[in-house]
Amino acid sequence: MRRAGCPRDGPLPPAFGYAAVLGPTRHRAAGAGLNSRRRYGRSRGERAAGVVRKGPGRERARDLADWRRALVVAFFATGLGMATWVSRTPAIRDAIGASTGEMGLVIAGLSVGSVVGIAAGGRFVVRRGARFVVVLGMAAIVLGLLVAALGVVVGEGVLVAAGLACFGYGMGSGEIGLNVGGVELEIAVGRSVVPGLHGWYSLGVFAGGLAGLGANSAGVPVFAHLAAVALLAATGSRWLVARLPPLTVPAPADEPAPGVAGTDGGGRAWLDGRLLGLGVIILGMALAEGSANDWLPLIVVDGFGRSAALGSVVYALFGLSMAVGRLSGGAAIDRFGRAPVIRAGALTAAAGIGLVAVAPDLVWGVAGTLLWGLGASLGFPVVLSAAGDDPVHAARRATAVASAGYAAFLAGPPVLGFLAEEVGLRDAILVVLAAVLATVPCSGAVRPPGRPASRHAPPPAGPGAVPEAGPPPTADGRRP
Repeated sequence: MRRAGCPRDGPLPPAFGYAAVLGPTRHRAAGAGLNSRRRYGRSRGERAAGVVRKGPGRERARDLADWRRALVVAFFATGLGMATWVSRTPAIRDAIGASTGEMGLVIAGLSVGSVVGIAAGGRFVVRRGARFVVVLGMAAIVLGLLVAALGVVVGEGVLVAAGLACFGYGMGSGEIGLNVGGVELEIAVGRSVVPGLHGWYSLGVFAGGLAGLGANSAGVPVFAHLAAVALLAATGSRWLVARLPPLTVPAPADEPAPGVAGTDGGGRAWLDGRLLGLGVIILGMALAEGSANDWLPLIVVDGFGRSAALGSVVYALFGLSMAVGRLSGGAAIDRFGRAPVIRAGALTAAAGIGLVAVAPDLVWGVAGTLLWGLGASLGFPVVLSAAGDDPVHAARRATAVASAGYAAFLAGPPVLGFLAEEVGLRDAILVVLAAVLATVPCSGAVRPPGRPASRHAPPPAGPGAVPEAGPPPTADGRRP
């Protein structure tokens, strides 16, 4: 049976998260008062608890819409914050007097913070819920931008690196929560959602790149620019906190996933060969995206000899191409399936990276940048969706692949900085091209496995038993 709107590769599994297992009865004891406020939407207690009501009707639709809007705001804000930092890297480098190698050390602060954030986010999302992780991450992003801006004012690269470490913690931990929440929302609504959410991240990158262009052209001080974006992020965080469901419902570590290969009932029942294949894909595609985020403006400045303002324009175009790919990717996945889309994207990204590396002038470099962004756009969200196919261990698997992706996303670019000291940035990105091509043989891992048996399915009937009659099929052959 295929749900309407599900990808061609196969049906999405039953919702495993908050929207599936928590209903009105469960929340009455917490003072939610569902029945007394049904006509007017969620009560104050329900909104504070992030309740997603169960069952059909306008109330549930509104709750899911609120959930999606909150995720959209959070993804957009993180993209805006990242683009703000990236678009001002030339000005920041000049302000602290850093060489390319020293700038790699400064960026390493971002990587260290992100690794800590990824590890903490993976634990907190299971123990405290996605909303706690997202809110804490957004607070760290705001604080990190302010500290980095202060480091620019005093000309201290160490302080900038400390601010980036705090910023990286917020990005790493917050987006673990956001992506697990996005996978849960996708399963709850029964159609592709995660690529579109990542499209809003890319739109945030595009908007941040344009703002960086204006700030570079107008000579806006870095401190004023970063502080303004920090204020916007803080305002958005206050709005979204009441609209995110607070809990992620994980499977017990020792409970196997029925019907899923590689589950042996042990503590690693969620780990299998398919998950390792997803890890290879997300490592390569996240490295492609992260390398552009950290080095593309400097590639334009140092590799093509153009201005920092033009570097911001090219970076904004990269974000726009990512947004186009992600916002249109859901329809492509539903029509062609995940695996063909991932293969085509990897080959497109590899072609774009190669063109940037060997382009004779910036016009060809821009063309390569557009291919780079378009091809890399769906790698991260599609792998997260694939990790959520397991209805028992989906939260744990999504956390694992998101952690691997963010590790590559933020730890790979500093390594490229050291390599670029020897061969130059344009030659250094050939390493990224090789990593992207390595994902092509693993693209089959994104195909959903056969639909697993229900976690609470009744035991099989004995010989001669008469199966229970179900509702009649609808006109299109589906059962309700």
